[in-house]
Amino acid sequence: MSKKAKWMLPCLLPAISLPLSALADPLWVGRFNESDTTIPAPWKIEHLDQRVPPTQYTLRKWDGVVAIEARAKKSMALLGRTAAVDLKKTPILCWQWRIDAPVASADMTRKSGDDYAARVYLTFAVPPDQLGFATRSKLRLARSIYGSQVPDAALNYIWDNRHPIGTLQDNAYTDRARMLVLRSGAGQAGAWVQERRNVLQDFQRAFGDISGELKGLAIASDTDNTGEEAHAGFADFRFVASEDACPMTKN
Repeated sequence: MSKKAKWMLPCLLPAISLPLSALADPLWVGRFNESDTTIPAPWKIEHLDQRVPPTQYTLRKWDGVVAIEARAKKSMALLGRTAAVDLKKTPILCWQWRIDAPVASADMTRKSGDDYAARVYLTFAVPPDQLGFATRSKLRLARSIYGSQVPDAALNYIWDNRHPIGTLQDNAYTDRARMLVLRSGAGQAGAWVQERRNVLQDFQRAFGDISGELKGLAIASDTDNTGEEAHAGFADFRFVASEDACPMTKN
């Protein structure tokens, strides 16, 4: 499997529908317990390119936060799950993450630099009538090679090394995946950083006036192109209504 497969992995997981509760209640898609001995289902490591070592994912309590720890060494694998979330009701994704350091030689404008110390990856289904002929043709070709797991669209929240926060651009491999810089550089490295993103608004900014149905969520540390190492943590993924604050967790 080529490097290009990195942007489509979460769609390989079996469909799991998440129940929506009242707006006041967060919809948790990644809350981890200290008592867990392994990463709980439906989270699953996806490692398709056997030529590349997989990034290692484990559970640990890290500065008081029960989290998934990612260690990448010239490696690539996603840890993903399905997440069928109604973004009209709960468009806000909350989580926290951390890195030891950004990937020094990464450059998301080049295929050879398409590595990230940490990223959160969302996949979407788009109604066929909202995709242009050229896009549908590209997707048909990709699916003839990689299978039906290829998503119609993907949005990556990334911790970059060089580009300004707020930078949005196509992935170096495909314009069906967009990269949005949330953190950049080492200024906040070594500590947990809280995030709150309106996924619906970010999707519209990235792909324009089309409808996107969220299907999958994944996390990754990725260093197979640059050959570097990365160390990151991810925790407390939940969706809330637009008027709600991100709930605090008790670990």
